[in-house]
Amino acid sequence: MDLFIYILLVIAGLVLVVVGADALVDGSSAIARKLGVSEFVIGLSIVALGTSAPEMVVSFLGAMQGKPDISVGNILGSNIFNTAFVLGLSALIMPVMITRTNRRRDIPVNLIVTALMLLLGSTALVAGPSLSSRFGLTNILSRVDGVIFLLLFVGYMVWSFLSSEKTEEDEAEDSKPKKTWVSVLYVVLGIAALVFGGNLFVDNAVKIAHSAGLSEKFIAVTILACGTSLPELATSVVAAAKGRGQMALGNVLGSNVANILLVLGGSSLISPLNLSNVNLVDYAALFALALGILAATVFSPKKLSRVEGGVLLLIGIAYMAGLVIAL
Repeated sequence: MDLFIYILLVIAGLVLVVVGADALVDGSSAIARKLGVSEFVIGLSIVALGTSAPEMVVSFLGAMQGKPDISVGNILGSNIFNTAFVLGLSALIMPVMITRTNRRRDIPVNLIVTALMLLLGSTALVAGPSLSSRFGLTNILSRVDGVIFLLLFVGYMVWSFLSSEKTEEDEAEDSKPKKTWVSVLYVVLGIAALVFGGNLFVDNAVKIAHSAGLSEKFIAVTILACGTSLPELATSVVAAAKGRGQMALGNVLGSNVANILLVLGGSSLISPLNLSNVNLVDYAALFALALGILAATVFSPKKLSRVEGGVLLLIGIAYMAGLVIAL
């Protein structure tokens, strides 16, 4: 009987996530029109911060409890899932438009921020034991690094709003224009449904996995890693299905940048984070995906095609398969 209830709650969680994503996309699109900014910028800011709420809570709690592995592992896993599965699936559903600003600013920023995390948080890992002992290098994100990350995040948000670029997706007519308060309500309720539905899904999926006798590590690598990114996945897939590819792209890139600069920055400000348990394979997967988006703009400057989305998805599947095999 308990197992049946868990399954019903998992289904209920998924329904809430899909309904919440639909409301968030509609409300955010309406707000973008009201403010006169692009849907990409709204996806980069309001949508990305809303869908990153689970990662923020988990990482901040991990930092406060002195558990850096939770804070760091949560962000690495989330960013890999965002790029490989969320953006990959979105592009498979509908090729994602890429603007000149995306090519020149947002996609390079995603790569630079990823490299910056590697540079500041894993200096000793990159330098090796000999150089690390000689120069006293560590794999720690300090409070100073946290301040730098937070300042960079604020600067990027301001820059994005000031240089917003409209596309034909933004010019599309809204068949049912919403009042401002209704749009805001859609966004608030959409985010609430995403977060609550995501938690409901994860909690009960973990119970089902325990009932099936699966190990804690397997559950962490699969259900928990994917479950915290469920809001991003649902929102981006719904946006892509509605022809809002720019919002889907903004959600993924915004979530990735916010996860590193805002969430890791805030976490390291609470308590310095030791990244010693992160290995080069994790960094290689994360960096390869960020570099992959940049490379895709060279082959098809105006859109992320289904082929490129499929490549991102395959990288993610290979990485997850490697983690499962290594259990």
